[in-house]
Amino acid sequence: MLRIFSRIMVRSCQLVKPVQVILVSDRCLNQQKGLPRVPVPPLWKTCEGYLSALEPIIEEDELKRAKQLVEVFMKGGGVGEELQRSLERKACNTDNWMADLWGKLEYFENRSPVVINTNLPIVCPRLDFRDKQGQIRCAAKIIIALLEFKTTIENETLPAENLGGKPLCMEQYSQLLSTCRIPGLVRDSVVFHAKSANPPKHITVVYNFQFFVVEVYHNDGTLLTVDQLCVQMERICNFTSATNTEPVGILTTLNRDSWSKAYLSLMKDQTNKESLSAIERSFFTLCLDRAIPRESDKYCTCDFHLITHGGGSQWNSANRWFDKSLQIIVAEDGSWGLNLIHIVTDGTVIMAFTDYLVASMKKPEMIQASILPLPMPQKLHFSVTPDIKEIIEQAKRSMDGNIRNFGLSVMVFDHFGKNYLKAHNMSPDAFIQMAIQLAYYRMNKQVCASYEAVSQRMFRHGRVSLLLSTTSVSAAFVKAFDDPEKQNTEKIDLLQKAIKTHKENIKVVTGGHDIVAHIIALSLQAVDNKIPMPDIFRDISYKKFLNYQLTTSQVTSNTGSVAVHQVDECFGYSSCYSVHNSHFVIEMAASNTHKRRSTHHLIQNMKDALLDMRALLEQTPRAT
Repeated sequence: MLRIFSRIMVRSCQLVKPVQVILVSDRCLNQQKGLPRVPVPPLWKTCEGYLSALEPIIEEDELKRAKQLVEVFMKGGGVGEELQRSLERKACNTDNWMADLWGKLEYFENRSPVVINTNLPIVCPRLDFRDKQGQIRCAAKIIIALLEFKTTIENETLPAENLGGKPLCMEQYSQLLSTCRIPGLVRDSVVFHAKSANPPKHITVVYNFQFFVVEVYHNDGTLLTVDQLCVQMERICNFTSATNTEPVGILTTLNRDSWSKAYLSLMKDQTNKESLSAIERSFFTLCLDRAIPRESDKYCTCDFHLITHGGGSQWNSANRWFDKSLQIIVAEDGSWGLNLIHIVTDGTVIMAFTDYLVASMKKPEMIQASILPLPMPQKLHFSVTPDIKEIIEQAKRSMDGNIRNFGLSVMVFDHFGKNYLKAHNMSPDAFIQMAIQLAYYRMNKQVCASYEAVSQRMFRHGRVSLLLSTTSVSAAFVKAFDDPEKQNTEKIDLLQKAIKTHKENIKVVTGGHDIVAHIIALSLQAVDNKIPMPDIFRDISYKKFLNYQLTTSQVTSNTGSVAVHQVDECFGYSSCYSVHNSHFVIEMAASNTHKRRSTHHLIQNMKDALLDMRALLEQTPRAT
C-alpha cells in the first residue's frame, strides 16, 4: 500500500491551472510566516469524494460494497473518526502534514532509480552553436546567470510570487542549490549545504565521465567572468590523461538499494569520500555532453532523451550525477536543459527558474577584463575496487535496459490554442484533460482513473496535490462522443458539464482538500498507531482507486521549454503539456514493458480527439 502511494506521488510536480504568476516587490521570505497551514479536510467530505472518484472506474457490485465499507468506516465513534483525530493531532504539530507525508513516501522510501522515474527533466530551446567553443561559452553564460539568481535568493531580493492574489510559498528556491540526495540502505536522505557553517564556493563540471571542481568566486568574493569560466572549461576539455577513467557517475542510475550499497563501499576510501563530498556540496553540476544523433522534427525527441537520461551508457548517461539537486546539461550541438531531483522543488518553481535562464541567454554580454590568475580546476579522483567495477558494469546494463523500456513522444499541436478555446468559453486546461480521456477511451474502450497535479504553494511549505480528473461526467462525455445515437447538442452539454466539474474540483483541491493524500494519510495513521487496517483499505476498490493509468501535468513555459513527465512501469501513461495562445505542446511518456502501451498511438489519438472536439464546437452553435 505504501509503495502504491510512493509511485503515485513521485510524479506530481506541476501547476495545473494556466493562471499567471505575478511577481510583487517584496522580500520573498517575508510572506512565509503569514501563509496558512494546509488543513485536514473533514472526514465525511473525503469519503464522499472517494466514492465519487470510484463511481466511473469500478463495477456496480464493487461500488455497492465500497459504499458499505465507507459507511462502516465513518460510523460515529468508529475507526474512521479515531484515525481522523490522530491525523488532526499530527497536523497541529507540523507546518504541513501533507508535505511530510509526500516527502517520506515519495522519495526517501522509494527504491526505484531516480532516472526516468523521479527526476524532473526540462528541455530548453536549442541554441545556435555546433562546436566545442560554442558549447563552452554557452555553459559559461548559464553559470553566470545561475549564480546571479543565487545572489537574489541569498539576499532575499528575489521578487515574491502571487497567484490569483494569494501569496505563494517561496521556500523551494532556497533549497535549489548546494543540495544533494544521499542514498541509504533503507531510506534516502537529503543534505543542504547552502547555509552550512562553511558554505561551498564551487560547482562541479563533468566531462568525458570525469568530475572537476571549479571555484566560481575570486578571493574578494566577486564572480568569475564569462571569459574566465571559458578558460576553466577549456582546461577541463583539454585534460587528456586518464581517458580510461571508470565512469563512476553511472552508479547514480542504479536502483536505490544497489546504489546505497555501492555508495557505502566507496565511502570507505578517504579519496572517494572527499570526491563525493565535493560533488554533494557544490552549487550544481554542469554536464558537458557529446552530441547524440538527431531527428528532424521541431521538438526533437533525442533532446528529450539526452536531458532525461543521457542517451545510454555509450553516450552521456555516465556524464551525470543524478542525485544532485540541479544538473545543467549542455551538448556540443546546441541542445541543453536541466535535470533536477524532486525532493526539494516542484515544476512551478523549476519552470520559472528555467525561463529566467533561457531569457538570460538572450542578453548581450558585458565585456569584462580578466587579469586575475585562475587556479587550475581540481580533478576529482576515485579509487575503484574490482567489486565497484563490476557494479559499474551492472549499472550500464541496467541503465540501457531502462532506456529501452522508456517510451516517449512529443507533439506540437498547432491547429488551435488557448485563444480559440477562450473564445468558446472553454477552459483550455479542462478541454485538454477531456481530450486525453477521450483518446484513452478510444484506444482501450474503457474509462480509467486519472489525475492532474496541482500546486499547493498557497500554503506554508506547500508542494503538490492530486486533482482526480476522471469523474462521472467526464466518463459520460467520452462514452457519448462516438455514439451515433447521441445528438451533438447532448455531447456539447456533457462536455460543458465535464469542464465545469473539472474547474470546480480545481478550486476544491487548491483550497487544501486532497482526497488522495487524506485517505492514504488515514491508512498510515492505522499503521503508526498499530490499529488493524480497516477493510476500506483492503478492498479491491481501494487498489483501483490508486491505479492511475493517466498521470498529467500542465507545465507552461514562457520561453519554449518543455518538461518531461516521469514514468512508472506499474502505471500507464504520463503527460506534460503546455498551453499557448495558438498551439499546445504535448509530451507523452510510458514504460514499454507493457506491449499494449504506445505513446505514439495515444498522442496521435489525442490529436484526433482535439480536432474532433473542435469540430463538435463548430458544428453545434450555442445560444448566446
